[in-house]
Amino acid sequence: IATSAFAGSMSVTGSAGISLSNSSNYDNGNSWSSGDSMNFSGSGELDNGIVVTTKQEIDGGTLDDRSVVLELPDMGTLTFHAHGGGTAMSSVDDVMPTAYGESWDLIGHASTSTSKTAGQADKEGAIGGFGTNNSFMYDMPEMVDGLDVNLSYVPSGGARTDGTVSVALAYTGVEGLTVGYAQDDNGLSGTSSLETETMYAKYAIGSFTVGVQETEQENDGATTSDDEFSAFGITYQISDDLTIGYTASEREFGDKTQDEESKSLNVSYTSGGMTIGAAMVSMDNVGGSTSARDDVDGYAIDIGFAF
Repeated sequence: IATSAFAGSMSVTGSAGISLSNSSNYDNGNSWSSGDSMNFSGSGELDNGIVVTTKQEIDGGTLDDRSVVLELPDMGTLTFHAHGGGTAMSSVDDVMPTAYGESWDLIGHASTSTSKTAGQADKEGAIGGFGTNNSFMYDMPEMVDGLDVNLSYVPSGGARTDGTVSVALAYTGVEGLTVGYAQDDNGLSGTSSLETETMYAKYAIGSFTVGVQETEQENDGATTSDDEFSAFGITYQISDDLTIGYTASEREFGDKTQDEESKSLNVSYTSGGMTIGAAMVSMDNVGGSTSARDDVDGYAIDIGFAF
């Protein structure tokens, strides 16, 4: 599809950070790391009122997330994720209040890690939806006061004979309260289809915000692989700049005897374009392992700059 040039705008935003993390029973060498991201955005309005925006991210010197966004007058927003992005389900896999990071995401290594300690189990995080590149996300216009609806579709391809449909609902019609539900239909694990759903509630009163979340995932090909995830979080805003929090989560594996348990005491401080986040973390039975070497404690510190 081609169109003649029309007046538009371009913008660039970015971020950079320096991180330090360390934990017991792990030896991944240098504990320092850094990250940077440059986000390019170009947009313009068509004669029919549709606003088209293209977004490109350069992350660590590599072209990363790419998307095309169509803002449809009175009809919501449609996004095509060429690379990166996610599903309606995965966007709310763990939305518990935290001052800095999810309890399961700060230490330890996942299966995609390029630096691992030999013999140690890979950690598992929250249960999310199934997503790939070249997928669609639709944010519907508000039909009921306080009700937000997101839909996503991941087309079939390769070993996937069917596409994946995901929906997420969030209601904020009561002051301070957010109640949400999401479902992912026909995710994929090997050759098995996955059915996933989550429910959560968050409530803010004064300087406190508390939340709880429960997620279930059913494996149609192996019922012994059905998993459950639960999380809890509480934060206290000491001042406009300083917040402390406590978060905890548990991943129950249908095919393992132990549950992965994660706990985090966290804090964040913001000053201008700088944010400092830190957390003390404890993880037991990483990946459902029964080995003592897969009980880890550690910390993570991040200094981030936005520009």
